[in-house]
Amino acid sequence: MVDWWLNSLITGLQSGGSWDLEKSGCADFLMGKFCCFSSACVQRSESQSSKSSGSGKNREGQIKYGFTLVKGKASHPMEDYHVAKFTQIDRHELGLFAIYDGHMGDRIPSYLQKHLFDNILKEDEFWVDPGRSMSKAYEKTDRSILSDSSNLGRGGSTAVTAILINGQKLWVANVGDSRAVLSRGGKATQMTIDHEPGIERGSIEDKGGFVSNMPGDVPRVNGQLAVSRAFGDKSLKSHLRSDPDIQNTIVDISCDVLILASDGLWKVMDNQEAVDIARRTRDPKKAAGQLIAEALKRESKDDISCIVVRFR
Repeated sequence: MVDWWLNSLITGLQSGGSWDLEKSGCADFLMGKFCCFSSACVQRSESQSSKSSGSGKNREGQIKYGFTLVKGKASHPMEDYHVAKFTQIDRHELGLFAIYDGHMGDRIPSYLQKHLFDNILKEDEFWVDPGRSMSKAYEKTDRSILSDSSNLGRGGSTAVTAILINGQKLWVANVGDSRAVLSRGGKATQMTIDHEPGIERGSIEDKGGFVSNMPGDVPRVNGQLAVSRAFGDKSLKSHLRSDPDIQNTIVDISCDVLILASDGLWKVMDNQEAVDIARRTRDPKKAAGQLIAEALKRESKDDISCIVVRFR
């Protein structure tokens, strides 16, 4: 097994590619811990901080949100970024919520935090067709990232973005395995799709790539990345996708909680468990903290980011 990892590392470097020890599983393997994939304002956990949290609410105060981010066990700086805020555009109120889970550095998630929502809202047809605007902005943003790889590096990031329009219509887009889950009548409804190499093997192989299945590990694109869609990842981009899956729903009286979180939470907790925990308290900041505390109790080692939105 060690020979396989070392040969893959050497091959990747010789070909001019890049390699992330944690995301590839090498770092934890070599340490003897084989892992998987490895307010009203925007805030960011500083590299040296182990935890960040905050809260906010919409203009009328009815819809509230809270977030908590915790750095994982890896030696590299925090690679999760988020957005959580309400903003007014003309006569519309938008709730903007996102989790960006980076790998091979934090430049790509940092870029997404600054630009992705702006790019979505700049689309001419946003108010007519939010879903199409989200899809176009995702792919345009990825092209911008790839064209500036000399500055942004060869890392990448997953993304889950949620836009709440006038407290009534919810649009969610994602690439990778960061997830959004809606509680409707207390029952968990996943609003995203986990983009896993094992599920999207056909697309990867059609593009000339392959999916590894090493014993004890998760499927990986070209033996490296454990998601089949992501922003960035220039050395693998010819075998990856960056187009998002998009879902939308009406936020009616049955909807009480929305959870956005990185895979550091979902590795150790299923959707219904997360909803049950989040609904125990009406304070969304406390709910986000409780979700992360439970994930840590279950020995999640990855960076964990969580946003909880309380509709009522």
